[in-house]
Amino acid sequence: MTARTIAVSGSASGIGRALAALLRGQGDRVIGVDLRDADVTADLSVPEGRSRAVAETLEICGGVLDAVVAGAGVSHFTDLTVKVNYFGAVALLDGLRPALARAGNPRAAVVGSISGTQPVDDAVVRACLDGDEPAALRAAAKVVEAGAGHTLYPSSKAAVARWLRRACVTPEWAGRGIPLNAVAPGVVRTPMSAALFEDERMLKAMNDAVPMPLNGYADPEVIAEALRWLVAPANTHMTGQIVYVDGGAEATLRGPEVF
Repeated sequence: MTARTIAVSGSASGIGRALAALLRGQGDRVIGVDLRDADVTADLSVPEGRSRAVAETLEICGGVLDAVVAGAGVSHFTDLTVKVNYFGAVALLDGLRPALARAGNPRAAVVGSISGTQPVDDAVVRACLDGDEPAALRAAAKVVEAGAGHTLYPSSKAAVARWLRRACVTPEWAGRGIPLNAVAPGVVRTPMSAALFEDERMLKAMNDAVPMPLNGYADPEVIAEALRWLVAPANTHMTGQIVYVDGGAEATLRGPEVF
């Protein structure tokens, strides 16, 4: 197999780190993007950091990129979650799309979440999809002020899933032969979720919210394997799909009527 060049954000920990290791293990060149310990160090929560991430990645890859995985994410009860999970991911994917279009078998993927199926703040989601970051942050501030900051993570993940579904069939993506998909994990043992396992009350709430009858909690490598296939040349026709790698949580919560 010919080595490919793949950009992975969130490459310093968790799912992104696991994916980078898998890709490098099969001989691919990975351009890691993260706040630290990466080929490109950039803050995806701010426009300047997003521009830097795109520019430096393009410089390293020479303007041609085989795949991009937007894996960076946070789960704070603040507007940082919206900044990184939605606007950071979309800016990276859109910014690197021209480099993907120059490759022979380009692919793109996002790390979503089972939480995207949970209650969201409609104003936050709407502003995200309108591409209006100031409005999204104002809406997020109101959510935090109302004591509902916990809804910002599902709102950010629902918004990016809806953006993906809308963008994937456009001339800019499907028209250029670029499949665009997401993996939506259930509970994954990563540094981001570690605190939840240390608090019995939070652990119970998490288990109630995300029941995983098939094999329980996942290690990051499980999610990375699904992402590896989504960005592989073998994936020629799957696009716009949110692939739930969640131990059966989505099927349990939404039932057989939703598919």
